[in-house]
Amino acid sequence: MKHILTRTLIFATLITLFGSCANDELTPLYGNEKDQPGKVVIIGYSALNDSIQITVNGKPVEIGKEKRTAFVKKVEKEYEFVYHGNEEKVFQFTNKTTKELLRSYHFSAKKTKDTLSFYTKENIWLDKVHTLKTGVLSLPGYNGYKFIFPTLNLYSKTGYDGKLDGIIRKINGQVLGVVENINKDQYSAFIEFPFSSPPTIIMELVKHGTTESYVPGKKITVNMTMSINKSKLIVLEEKRDGNGIFSGVDGTLNLTDYFVFK
Repeated sequence: MKHILTRTLIFATLITLFGSCANDELTPLYGNEKDQPGKVVIIGYSALNDSIQITVNGKPVEIGKEKRTAFVKKVEKEYEFVYHGNEEKVFQFTNKTTKELLRSYHFSAKKTKDTLSFYTKENIWLDKVHTLKTGVLSLPGYNGYKFIFPTLNLYSKTGYDGKLDGIIRKINGQVLGVVENINKDQYSAFIEFPFSSPPTIIMELVKHGTTESYVPGKKITVNMTMSINKSKLIVLEEKRDGNGIFSGVDGTLNLTDYFVFK
């Protein structure tokens, strides 16, 4: 009877220990003092046609109640695991259809809790989206903008790698303001102005500090629509025609449509 009770206690203890690692079922139990619990919060949005698979050190991450191993559009996941000593956790994002590796992130026990956030679509991958802040409107009835241009020169092939300015006008030609320092890697300065009707505005892209187009011999404009009491984070995109030739710049992608910014 004593042996039966002992085996029962051992079995119950093992069940309890294994249950504590249920968030990362492939992670071994704590083994020594160098083992530390870790957590990475994943927040992202994919506008790609194909689904994306996330793996950690080669093991698929299960997403949602359905425990899917790939996602489309929005993904939110708190992934918990154990760091073993100096072990590194490598998060890889792969196109599940083509097997193309889209992005890799490396985490270590130097920071046991971290956040991984992104927005992606064809030719665009924006990191650390959760750290972005919209501009603060100074008055009711205003609207405001920040811009980033990750596909600058993708199709235009101008060779110009400096910053751009955006001259913003109403459709009657009245200048509303100039937003400075638009570039590939960081958001521009914030610009705001009162909402007015009609809400269509036109932004002309020029080399920083000049009125010269960044595409030689071609005036580049972006049509946008004002929204009252809204502050936007606009992602500019170079476009091409059916022959692969540069055809202009689009400014309809607004990150505030996909994420909540504090």
